[in-house]
Amino acid sequence: MARTRSGSATGTMPLALELLAADHRKVEDLFQQFEDEKDGDEATKRALAQTICGELTAHARLEEELFYPWLRENMDEMDKLEEAYVEHASAKDLIAQIQGASGMDEAFDAKVKVLSEYIKHHVGEEEKEVFPEVRGMKEELDELGQEMAARKAELMEELGLDQADAAQLSARGGREGGRQGARSSR
Repeated sequence: MARTRSGSATGTMPLALELLAADHRKVEDLFQQFEDEKDGDEATKRALAQTICGELTAHARLEEELFYPWLRENMDEMDKLEEAYVEHASAKDLIAQIQGASGMDEAFDAKVKVLSEYIKHHVGEEEKEVFPEVRGMKEELDELGQEMAARKAELMEELGLDQADAAQLSARGGREGGRQGARSSR
């Protein structure tokens, strides 16, 4: 399919991509907080893991319901999109295992770590290979972004995720220190 309008010259990211990237940063921060709590109390670790799982569930549904169907109609290359669906399936499996875990043990920590690695890989491909391919379709992505923002709010409510709770966990983890530098190097 042909590309339309080049929004990349303005330097601003289209709304749909901005929303997805914001979700990516939020989950990266939550994974870092979990890692920082490696030897911390179980209640905090479990709360962080559950928040991570909830955020990822909402994000995956948002992508699968709105962003990926839009990509299917507007992208020339479908390989990355098919890979994204497979990556989502693997992540969903790990999320189910984490959410269904009865105890906190080394296997629990390992599952969260592997999920983190899956998500890092997925985000890297999405932001470096998919986003640049469609970034120039700013008007369409801004319109899609409006739809996505509304759906995200519905999903957060549906999944019982309060944006304030996620923000509180993020603030409690407040050890931003070196994470900003790590993010900006991407």
